[in-house]
Amino acid sequence: MKKSIISLVICFIFVGAGGSFAEDPLQTWPPQPISKVAEPLQIHLSPWEVGIEISHITYKEPSVMEEKGFMTGIAGSYNWHAKGFVVKTEGKFSYGQVDYKNSGTIDDIDDFMFEFRLLEGYDFSILKASIFTPYIGVGYRYLNDDTSGRVSSTGASGYERESNYLYSPIGIETLINLEKEWYIGLKLEYDFFWAGLQISHYEDVNATCSSLENDQDDGYGWRGSIKVQKKGERVGFLLEPFIRYWNIDKSQISTITCSGSLYAFGWEPDNESTEIGVNFSVIF
Repeated sequence: MKKSIISLVICFIFVGAGGSFAEDPLQTWPPQPISKVAEPLQIHLSPWEVGIEISHITYKEPSVMEEKGFMTGIAGSYNWHAKGFVVKTEGKFSYGQVDYKNSGTIDDIDDFMFEFRLLEGYDFSILKASIFTPYIGVGYRYLNDDTSGRVSSTGASGYERESNYLYSPIGIETLINLEKEWYIGLKLEYDFFWAGLQISHYEDVNATCSSLENDQDDGYGWRGSIKVQKKGERVGFLLEPFIRYWNIDKSQISTITCSGSLYAFGWEPDNESTEIGVNFSVIF
């Protein structure tokens, strides 16, 4: 099922691209040079975007616990365009402090997150002043939540947790030229979850114990954003409010050993996270 979905999207992108190359420029009137017909009209794309992100993130394990707080970070991307094809690399790093709530509480927990994505798509020119870009790719997301050395209000000891996601973004992006180099765009994306690994460092609580490592097999994500950008002669700017959501099912069961002997079985519960924020970047 996973391979079928990915294959379908890839076919959609490349069949559409083939259709664009197959178009006979001699059928346009008045006749135009081939190079002029092929390029997206009235859209001027900048390859680099570098800026800051500010967001609020909420992580929940229903009926178990909740964490929420603000994150601040940097994000950047590079776009390579050639005859309609697009290859894009994206990266981000953010840091913040979140508050934990269960039967007890822990405030101001250090969290950091980084993410890397490689995307490929195709630009379809529509109405000579807008671009429609379907894309697909691969992404990796890492989140570190560290309560090691901390004690909750009810006396429970904290520990470091690491979350790893491998996924494929499948989405569409639009860009419309309004006037005087002002642009507005929309992005909608489904994140196809391939695999996850959750590492809970119980050795932070008891040095004789092992970490608990749980494989995560099922889940999904989605994200969306609206962006407004102004292009200058050399440098422009971009403002992009966004929302990102993950829903991950219960993990596989694994074991914890203490002093070399089996101590307990453990798993990562169903969980979901929602991040709402804004990106402000310079483009050049």
